[in-house]
Amino acid sequence: MTHSGVLAEVDWNIARNVFFYLFATIQVIAAIKVVTVKNIVHAALYLVVVLAGVAAQFILLGAEFVATTQILVYIGAVVVLFLFGIMLTRANLGADADLDQDNRVPALLTGLLLAGVLVATLLRTFEDIEFPTETRSTTARVSDSIFSQYIVPFEAVSVLLLAALIGAIVVARKE
Repeated sequence: MTHSGVLAEVDWNIARNVFFYLFATIQVIAAIKVVTVKNIVHAALYLVVVLAGVAAQFILLGAEFVATTQILVYIGAVVVLFLFGIMLTRANLGADADLDQDNRVPALLTGLLLAGVLVATLLRTFEDIEFPTETRSTTARVSDSIFSQYIVPFEAVSVLLLAALIGAIVVARKE
């Protein structure tokens, strides 16, 4: 490899790290806004930002199929379903004084405890595992495995999603 090839690889790694931290910072800020904003519609829109950041992280990892699925399924379907649920239930869109509780400190401590347990578990689980440096899989490889080896689970998830859609329609039409 020539000197310019090594330099290009280093530049790409630096750029990937910069974009990772940029997307991660945006995701953390948006995730905090999801749980702290008073308007539920704004919370759903901040959730779109978080999920788009996850898709951007997948693109940085070279997993374009997972990124596309993230955008189509989560941003395109789940958030739209959340917004329809908000609109159909006629929820209050402003601040509600009855919803503010005095349990913020215990909730914060519980969240920090669970985060600590999660981090400790992940560190203990993956401390001896060496991950391969090249884990990219093309969209063609993923689609070949879904529609050959994993066709039955794929169809089962399709039926489950159809049942959830029918259930949502039945619940919404009871009025």
